[in-house]
Amino acid sequence: MANEALHPTAPLCLHLVSAFLAMEPTDSLITLARKCGGGVITERVQIFIWENCISKYATRGYAPYLKKFLKRLITEVESNNGVVLDELYEKYAYYITSLKDDNMVKRNSRVCKCISFLFPDGCSEAPSCPSVVKLMVPLQCSLNILEGDTGCAIWPSSLLLSEFVLSFPEVFSNKSCFEAILSDGDLSSLDNLKNNLELNQLNITSDMLERSTQVQTLVKCIYLPWESASESELQDLKPDIILGADVIYDPACLPHLIRLLTIILRKKPFSHQGKVNSNGQSNAATGAPYAISSFLESETTPVAYIASVIRNMDTFSYFLKLADQANLHVLDITDTVKPVNMLPYMQSYDRTSVRLFSLSYNCLS
Repeated sequence: MANEALHPTAPLCLHLVSAFLAMEPTDSLITLARKCGGGVITERVQIFIWENCISKYATRGYAPYLKKFLKRLITEVESNNGVVLDELYEKYAYYITSLKDDNMVKRNSRVCKCISFLFPDGCSEAPSCPSVVKLMVPLQCSLNILEGDTGCAIWPSSLLLSEFVLSFPEVFSNKSCFEAILSDGDLSSLDNLKNNLELNQLNITSDMLERSTQVQTLVKCIYLPWESASESELQDLKPDIILGADVIYDPACLPHLIRLLTIILRKKPFSHQGKVNSNGQSNAATGAPYAISSFLESETTPVAYIASVIRNMDTFSYFLKLADQANLHVLDITDTVKPVNMLPYMQSYDRTSVRLFSLSYNCLS
């Protein structure tokens, strides 16, 4: 790409800008910048970065991150005997004089990252694919997950679940969805969720309104503790689909999670024949795996989709045991239903570490 025009819509340039807006590690940005310059960060690449990243988003960006990126960028160019743009030097000098080291990361500090979901070429020709080539989602998140702010971080499981929803829009169209959120026992995650809904200009309410044609597009943000939610409260939700990301890591919460899933999922008949184990194999008479449509179709049966990184096998085995006791089918669909890779620029996102499961209630057992 060294001899090609650097345009924001060119794939490599689009990846670089997307990585910058997502606040990817600076080493990742440098790697992408090198690719834009054919192996080295040329003056043209520097100009592109200045015009489409630093200058354009300086007032909206997180200053300590910009300072760190500029330092890394200048060091990279100088180490290759390149000429650094004056604008980059001047902006870095500004951050050096205006920022103190002890203020670079504050306790419970929040930043706004913009996650760009990039739809591949040719996708718009498919009936189920959106007409846009990029969907940008601003998200306020925490920089201090080690200080108990885990519910406000962006985790790999949530990214894979987002790719799954965007890859199969026909499954979620005209459906009522409920997202199960584990927020470490406080309300900060719920407040952060409300802020993010407002950032994305979604119509929200905190009231438990009844479903009706007038509020089909309404997003309800409610506090519903798993351990104390009554059966009537859960039944009133009436979702067609339940979504969960990284909700299987705490053994103490699993009985409450299984109870919640069981109450909601057992409302309607389950049409599958035979049980399915966690490896996605059927033990019905034919012994054949289910077709993709069999566990993506949710017209008559409520279904849950949970994305999770299995950090502890004992905890996951406990989850499977509780699910089996509650007559819940747990199907690992990771290798069968593969979402489109819409985050190719995000090197910090290891999608191979995430497993995707579908859960349904077996009312025939």
